[in-house]
Amino acid sequence: MKSPKPAVEITATGRYLPERILTNADLERMVDTSDEWIRERTGIRERRIGSCELSCAEMGTAASRIAMDRAGVTAGEIDLIVVSTATPDRLLPATACDIQARLGATHAAAMDISAACSGFIFALTVAEGYLTAGRGEIALVVSTEKMTSIVDWDDRKTCVLFGDGAGAVVVKRSTNGRGVLSSFMRSDGTLAELLWRPAGGVIRPLDQERLAAKEHTVKMAGREVYKAAVRSMAEAADHALARAGLTSDDVDLLIPHQANMRIIESTARYANIPMDKVFVNVDRYGNMSSATVPVALDEAVESGRLKPGQICLMVAFGAGFTWASSVVRW
Repeated sequence: MKSPKPAVEITATGRYLPERILTNADLERMVDTSDEWIRERTGIRERRIGSCELSCAEMGTAASRIAMDRAGVTAGEIDLIVVSTATPDRLLPATACDIQARLGATHAAAMDISAACSGFIFALTVAEGYLTAGRGEIALVVSTEKMTSIVDWDDRKTCVLFGDGAGAVVVKRSTNGRGVLSSFMRSDGTLAELLWRPAGGVIRPLDQERLAAKEHTVKMAGREVYKAAVRSMAEAADHALARAGLTSDDVDLLIPHQANMRIIESTARYANIPMDKVFVNVDRYGNMSSATVPVALDEAVESGRLKPGQICLMVAFGAGFTWASSVVRW
């Protein structure tokens, strides 16, 4: 099967990571855990932590400016801003509108996507559809997450997993044969309560009792989430490659959602992609939800792991459940 001609391409990437590093040794002093326990089960050594004053809009804007500068794009040229975040600065209006205001992108439409850890690929697919439909020429896709603001720091099973950060990409119509070859997205809302925040919305508004019970923080059934994540990301990889007319042998670099090393290794094994073709940074940043894939993509490009003309497979899984993949000729 011949690969489809890409309609859009990612022309530049950028990332922002808070300066503060929280190591496993630091966590040993905060909760009943150990460096060995964390590393054996997750592969994480440290993660970035934003200050109380740092907003998702601020992180997303910083990553966006780097990507825009590299792409040679001004704020006035952007037609669409799509932001994925599980940790919006406020429920109304969208964080995308705050980023738009900070950038001065007055010509752009701006909106948030809520698909948890799969959010970047969902947002990229929305931007692809918008540009392909002829609604604009340039889109900015941003994933910005402050996961440490929604974890229970007394729950050692979850608080050790997450970190903060943002990644951004500039997307334009493709004219050179490089770009997004295929995408795949799926969801299963029947499994929502395996990974969720029980309170904080209109069904369970926050009150003193729910705050005291920490119902506004992330709750996760780890074993069930692990099994679903591996199965779903392997499925997503297969579907996206098939739609692109490619096989796992054609993949030069796999960029998976950086949840933990066990999930990454299992996904690569089921997708039949060797680990030397897998980009990993979970040891340094932990799980940054939807920001993990664009941050890893930016590092892969910067380090030379991903070169022009190579095939990159991005795949993610998150709360919802949601899962998604995208195949890109860089």
